[in-house]
Amino acid sequence: MIRLERRASFPKWLGWVIPIASIAAALVAGALLILVSGNDPLDTYSRILDRAFASGEALSATLIAATPLLFTGLAAAAAFKMGVFNIGGQGQFVIGTVTAAWTGLMWGDSLGKAVIPLMILAGVLGGALWAAIAGVLRAWLNTNEIITTLMLNYIAANLASWLIFNSRSYWRLLSGSGLQFPQGKRLPEGSDWPDLSLGSLVLPCGLLIGTAVAVGCWALYRHTRFGFEVSIISDSPEAAAYAGMRTKRKVLAVIALSGGLAGLGGAADVGNFRHVLDPKGLNQSGYGYAGIVIAALARLNPIAVVFVAVLMGGLSNAGRSLQGPDFPAGLVGTLQGMVLFFALGGEVLARYRIRRTVRIPEGVTV
Repeated sequence: MIRLERRASFPKWLGWVIPIASIAAALVAGALLILVSGNDPLDTYSRILDRAFASGEALSATLIAATPLLFTGLAAAAAFKMGVFNIGGQGQFVIGTVTAAWTGLMWGDSLGKAVIPLMILAGVLGGALWAAIAGVLRAWLNTNEIITTLMLNYIAANLASWLIFNSRSYWRLLSGSGLQFPQGKRLPEGSDWPDLSLGSLVLPCGLLIGTAVAVGCWALYRHTRFGFEVSIISDSPEAAAYAGMRTKRKVLAVIALSGGLAGLGGAADVGNFRHVLDPKGLNQSGYGYAGIVIAALARLNPIAVVFVAVLMGGLSNAGRSLQGPDFPAGLVGTLQGMVLFFALGGEVLARYRIRRTVRIPEGVTV
């Protein structure tokens, strides 16, 4: 009989080895799949690196792809650190886009760039309040947050679609081509988020904000009473309650924080890149689910989330630019899935030993 036995200690160096080994194992497994498909693994990987990181233009496109992933990765990490499984980053991202787009449309012309802080606030509040629905149900009714946050994703997706395709809402373009082909209204140029240009390299404003937020999240969980209480509640909810910690309020606060981070990502997406409410593009993006992969690979470390998001953004960017008959279809998604698989497998093997026990027949003494 084979069973898993928890290790008494977890060496810190394994925290760095597991992600690196996971990526290496995923690349090896991906190379085998590429060989089976009749392509050259070295040539394929070389093309991915070239399209993702080899030039200023390629790296700029990678950073654009990484920006929304950074926020959803931070959102997942913030919740998972407490053992709260917020699977609703996708829906919270969409709601943040909706509220930020409304803010930009409403005040973009009159306030100019001064509307950007309001868009940030609107995105954070939209995502936080949407996540708080699941937080209240989890904290006070003990409802499984995996189910509620997942269901809220579908509600958010359908709400955004309804605003553009089935209504005459403020978000929809109601003139010109918008009368024949439903589409979102373009935000005023004053609400466009600025970028930082360094030669051929362009750093999106959203990425810079996300990096600062990642540092803030790291400090919050590492150096504040809030972070200390979250770690205690995660390790032992009973001990936390016995110590007088308000566990229900902390659960609600953590889920709302997670949703606010995802909503901020939605604000960055519409302010920095799309400039319209685009429900079809949002619902097909899968940003929220990719964020879970990023958080897992980063081992819930907000600083590591930044680098993993750039890596995943590079894969995504290369996959889009290399699409064609000579590039294995679905390779990028397969590699991302393999990275998650090996990361979770490595985490289990690091924390548990595999033990084989032998059943002794009755009447036999050892």
